[in-house]
Amino acid sequence: MNGRDFLAIAAIVFIWGTNFVAMKIGLRSFTPFQLGVLRYVFAALPLLFVVPMPKVNWKWILLYGLFQGVGQFGLLFVSLKVGMTASLASVLMQTQMFFTALLSFLLLAQRPTLPLFLGMALAAVGLCSFGMNYLIPEANGTGATTVIGFILCLGAASMWAASNIIVRFAQQESPDFNVLSFLVWCSVVPILPFTVLSLLADPPATHLQWLRASWESWLSVAYLGWIATVAAYSMWTGLIKRHGANKVAPFSLGVPVIGLSSGVLLLGEHISAWQWIGIVFTVLALASVTLGPKLFTSRQR
Repeated sequence: MNGRDFLAIAAIVFIWGTNFVAMKIGLRSFTPFQLGVLRYVFAALPLLFVVPMPKVNWKWILLYGLFQGVGQFGLLFVSLKVGMTASLASVLMQTQMFFTALLSFLLLAQRPTLPLFLGMALAAVGLCSFGMNYLIPEANGTGATTVIGFILCLGAASMWAASNIIVRFAQQESPDFNVLSFLVWCSVVPILPFTVLSLLADPPATHLQWLRASWESWLSVAYLGWIATVAAYSMWTGLIKRHGANKVAPFSLGVPVIGLSSGVLLLGEHISAWQWIGIVFTVLALASVTLGPKLFTSRQR
């Protein structure tokens, strides 16, 4: 890797770490489904008019748009609205690695490795610690998220994993796979479902509240659509194609660090003792999955 690659990695980690704060800010003015509509309108426009249609089967565009757009971010936005902090969400969303590994085993016949088994064991301890936060909450009640928010966030991580598998199928089927055109055209798919969900589920009084949204909320939407979705995902996929997932994936460990720091510093979020324990075990689990294979291979030599 050269200096430009490391600069891109630093930018991606910062963008993905702080984009949870942007979501929280956006949800101050928009409902979760409205934020979903606006995120993908911004992600699709104006690039939709200049980026050619990807050379992939339409089913992959449709499936990715539904799982990554409506599934992942729909559940995540609702989770952040009903009881999840940006800090904790930045950690829990990284459990997509384990859901991806499980789906890879079931759908791609990829055998799990020893580091993966260790990572899953550590992640299980971490999830139990998060659960203890609800069974034995702090006396002052701070730092406690809601159970439904926690479950929805894990559901969002599983949808992210499903979208990872869809991308793998699309890449295998299409030698000329172009990540930018794929992301831009996939961004069109969630707009209609999110619009319908907003009209059906949001109270009528909120249907036009986006007209009164603050400039901070609009800035957060632009950040989520243009920076966190199109720019960061394109850079990340480009790095993986040039250097391989084994070299690039370990840097994703920086995302929860930035996410925790930005949530605490920018939003004043509090993290309970049980949550800190869960965070430590989850990060150790992620380290086992991302760094373990290389260390295990070097020891075998």
